[in-house]
Amino acid sequence: MQWWRDAVVYQVYVRSFTDSDGDGIGDLTGVRARLGYLELLGVDALWLTPFYTSPMADHGYDVADPRAVDPVFGDLEAFDALVTDAHAHGLKVTIDLVGNHTSADHEWFRAARDSAPGSPERARYHFRPGRDDGPPNNWQSVFGGPAWTAMPDGDWYLHLFSPEQPDLNWTNPEVWADLEKTVRFWLDRGVDGFRIDVAHGMSKPDGLPDAVPGEPDPRFDHEGVHDVHRMLRALVDHTAGRMVAGQLCVPDERFARYLRPDELHVGLTHRLLDVPFSAEAVRAAIEDAFAAVAGTRSPPSWTLSNHDVPRPVTRYGGGPVGLARARAMALVLLGLPGTVYLYNGEELGLPDVDLPAEVRQDPTGHRDGCRVPIPWEGGPPGFGFTTGEPWLPIPDEWADRLVADQLEDTTSTLSVYRRALELRSSHPGFTGDEVEWFGAPEGCFAFRRAGSTLVCALNASAEPVPLPPGDVLLTSSPLHGGLLPPDAAAWLA
Repeated sequence: MQWWRDAVVYQVYVRSFTDSDGDGIGDLTGVRARLGYLELLGVDALWLTPFYTSPMADHGYDVADPRAVDPVFGDLEAFDALVTDAHAHGLKVTIDLVGNHTSADHEWFRAARDSAPGSPERARYHFRPGRDDGPPNNWQSVFGGPAWTAMPDGDWYLHLFSPEQPDLNWTNPEVWADLEKTVRFWLDRGVDGFRIDVAHGMSKPDGLPDAVPGEPDPRFDHEGVHDVHRMLRALVDHTAGRMVAGQLCVPDERFARYLRPDELHVGLTHRLLDVPFSAEAVRAAIEDAFAAVAGTRSPPSWTLSNHDVPRPVTRYGGGPVGLARARAMALVLLGLPGTVYLYNGEELGLPDVDLPAEVRQDPTGHRDGCRVPIPWEGGPPGFGFTTGEPWLPIPDEWADRLVADQLEDTTSTLSVYRRALELRSSHPGFTGDEVEWFGAPEGCFAFRRAGSTLVCALNASAEPVPLPPGDVLLTSSPLHGGLLPPDAAAWLA
């Protein structure tokens, strides 16, 4: 059963979901306590962000032990209980897998740091002598600055992200064997799939050549990475119903290469994260996503937000306008065939928070605003997220976005999501793997899922417009005299 083909996967940013022990940081037992909410919301699966042992230089994406739970999040017993209860609630569990790098606190890197140049310990990573009193090449870190850090003995090590995240050397058999061990470990504990972080990374070109303007980026999308995905696919295919998805930032013409029958089941794309609220731009992004998977067995994937980008409400203008547009785009997203990823708090209409510099913790300095904990109930400072002080402050104005209140309000953003997810799972119109476009007024679009009766209409213009023919199933905002208002979407059958 390929449950992921039309699944709605809910991203749990574990630090910010629910804190069970009052230390202000979300944990696995906190997630477990909210499984009833996630079942009520109507999602099909969870994606848990890294909960592994880590010094938290990049909040868990710097993994010191990929087969252990960091004490701040709980322990293996808590993880096992979460998986068991999630399955009892009808929810699949997928977890992050970080294969491009480790933490600088990983036992391998500590051994490499204490060893001599050319040692087997350093061969697990990319250590090189410098060039002309500088780094071995001109590569830049994704987080800014050179992608190399110098050692006292004259060697430099590669890190495409922070210096606390040294890149692994995927020509080393020990690296392959260790990831295989990690995957088997979590499969044996009942996980249903993996989300591969930086799935276009890992493999590096021979000789680590300089980046040349106008030529392909040598840091990513190297041919050898496909062998890694073939290994991962072979491992998960040993057990029915398991899947592997990968975060891919590659040109459209290279996207399908990762979705060959023996590689990823799903390629995660950022297309709708990067487009403005414009009918023309959104339609083009949707068409590009379908084109990128054409000829493969994989469904397209869709998302409006994650833990690395501004939330839709903020991205679409903020305030009431941003919220209306975010609600409209939710119907567009959930009306499309394929795999949908929702980021926790998206269903509440949460905006980014403009945090003062002294409380920010993200190494880039830009991503904390979308990571503020969930306001469940009650008031400050914890809002039901914690009985202590939350690791990032929850703004007082979120008192009007509480889960508890939105569950009781039939017009709330949460209620729109709940109704949309209910229809997506139960209405016979949600079939077909393609979309057909209809004529629409300027600044609008309408599509139907091919072979079905479901029509989704978006009004991104400044004026109310007539709806396409059909019975209205759901609207993101109330109709005005039978017309679809600006910044709104509707489902019809």
